[in-house]
Amino acid sequence: MATTHATASPDLSALPPADIRPQRASVRDSGRVVARVVAPTVGIGLIKRRPRAMAAAQKLRVDRSGIRLLRDLRERYGPGPLVLPVPGRSFRLVLEPNHVGALLAGTPTPFSPDTAEKDAALRHFQPHGVLISGGATRTRRRKLNETVLEPGRAAHELAGSWAETIRTEAHEMLSGFPDLDATQFTEHFWTIIRKIVLGGDTTADRRVTDLLDQLRLDANWAFAHPRREEQRRQFQSLLDRQLGLDRPGSLGAAMAKQPAGPDVDPTGQVPHWLFAFDAAAIATLRALALLATHPDELAAARREVSEADLSKPQQLPYLRACVLESIRLWPTTPALLRESTEDTAWGPAGTSFLIYTPFFHRDPETLPYADSFVPDIWLDGRAEANPALVPFSAGPGVCPGRDVVLFTASTLLAALLQQAGFAPRGTAADLQPGRLPATLNHFGIRFALS
Repeated sequence: MATTHATASPDLSALPPADIRPQRASVRDSGRVVARVVAPTVGIGLIKRRPRAMAAAQKLRVDRSGIRLLRDLRERYGPGPLVLPVPGRSFRLVLEPNHVGALLAGTPTPFSPDTAEKDAALRHFQPHGVLISGGATRTRRRKLNETVLEPGRAAHELAGSWAETIRTEAHEMLSGFPDLDATQFTEHFWTIIRKIVLGGDTTADRRVTDLLDQLRLDANWAFAHPRREEQRRQFQSLLDRQLGLDRPGSLGAAMAKQPAGPDVDPTGQVPHWLFAFDAAAIATLRALALLATHPDELAAARREVSEADLSKPQQLPYLRACVLESIRLWPTTPALLRESTEDTAWGPAGTSFLIYTPFFHRDPETLPYADSFVPDIWLDGRAEANPALVPFSAGPGVCPGRDVVLFTASTLLAALLQQAGFAPRGTAADLQPGRLPATLNHFGIRFALS
């Protein structure tokens, strides 16, 4: 299905050097970028969200401030990319949608996702992950991830067992009637994650994800926090043990059976799946809040659910579009980083690039639906035609687990909508159609069930 794949990205050759006009920002404007874009993005927790910081970010409307700043910079400096005078670094801020597509199309050469900042963060819990790998090793690890995750397939070969797991957990999630809050939702979503990835939800499985949470909190600080190597080895050892149980129907069991090969480390790829599924939980909860506050879209979703047999894996294109739209409105990866491996028209080798996704996903100058919930853009080709709408990144580095995530999220939404009604409370009540906030604190979302 087209809505589950990467959006179209222009080839680098389609952008002649004349289209790339780097301008140098003033020291003052560079400071504004740090204060209004970089610092808030880091502050909320790039690897694991911080509840208090998220609450403060929504109250202070930090993403709206960042979006306005980048609009101002683009108006004054042109399409860029904008050179930021960072001591000891060659740094570019991307301001043009076509440049987003070209950078991502150039992954991993000449624009590598393995940046110094990303490496420093992810080594806290996944030193052999594909995102911070290069060369032939990256190629082998990427192929292994795709073999197990099956991107582009209509339904993963294991989806049948997952559908039953998701329906059962949806029923358990609603057992706290008459209310459902973010804590309850996330706890049950993690049960689903553990069963899909690890094959079970035992005390040892929960210990795996608890250890991962601790390491991810450290990873928020990247360079600034010493790596807890002993704790990471303990986490990986326990993860290896649980994956070695060979529990059928799980991604982990499928990965553990793959041939290791030189430098591949199959089980070393699994921490990233767990990490990425946390973002899926956030996107799903926000999608439910959007549906609860938009009657027409909710009616369309309920029609789709009423026609589906949830005992079997379903595509559910409209609900998938709702999840994609949730990520457009509030990107779970607010900063995409690339680093050039060779000299290009964009700058010398070693140049770092920052794509601030909230700017491109909510720019009112280029998107007439910037602050509206419009799932149809993912069904009628509008999103696919925009190279800067990248809920799962794009190009050769697109997330290989996107279809697994969309299946899980849409199936859970369908099961919930089949069983209950959801009246928005907490921060969900802040979602006014056509005037959606640029920052949404998902920790504050609640529903009254009916």
